[in-house]
Amino acid sequence: MYPILLGLFLVVSSVVHAQGLNGPELLDRAIAHHDPNAEWDSFRGNLSVTMKTPDGGERASEITIDLPAQYFKLTATKEGIRSTQTLDRGHCTRSMDGSNAVSEQDAKEHGLTCERTHMMKDYYTYLYGLPMKLKDPGTIIDDKVRTRTFKGKEYFVLKVTYDEAVGNDTWYFYFDPLTYAMEVYQFFHDEAKNDGEYILLEGIEILSGMKIPKTRSWYYNSGDTYLGTDILTRASLLARE
Repeated sequence: MYPILLGLFLVVSSVVHAQGLNGPELLDRAIAHHDPNAEWDSFRGNLSVTMKTPDGGERASEITIDLPAQYFKLTATKEGIRSTQTLDRGHCTRSMDGSNAVSEQDAKEHGLTCERTHMMKDYYTYLYGLPMKLKDPGTIIDDKVRTRTFKGKEYFVLKVTYDEAVGNDTWYFYFDPLTYAMEVYQFFHDEAKNDGEYILLEGIEILSGMKIPKTRSWYYNSGDTYLGTDILTRASLLARE
């Protein structure tokens, strides 16, 4: 009897609490949890990420992000091929198996075009910079805080859309109602079609006070089909110059 009453009390309390928060306030609390010392804007670090897919495939990536220097480097190893792509203040370079002489055909086949490099830079800085990246220009934070049960747990949910020049997807970010830790996020290209994906976050890597999700598992919204898992195996700061 008592556990049932306690559970009901917690659910009601979280709903009441959410009614007292607006979207920007929830985001501020989530950022205070994940980046209490406001380190992200000056982040300079290395991330080692292993991606595993259901077919047994595996890709190891070494990522360098230096936001003040506007520098990004991605070195990936898959099926014995090692490729590197960099952006240095917008200047793009690439190499494959140690050679800078990469043909246009190989660049397209292995995702080493400059367009792809810019996309990968945006991808990694966005996902590993969340929820801080939700302060970027062009981000539209819905004022309403929702409460939603996902995979059996109650969350505060923040709806996010973007200016047309930035993106067209609709995102939902799920935060623990007590700690404001980000534990799930989800996006739709067209919400009415239930397309897009959701991402479950597990574990925490603490780097310079920032709490970075260690494991991200990806699923289709429709059918809950498992797509793969990114595992942050190592994180370190760049040496001070």
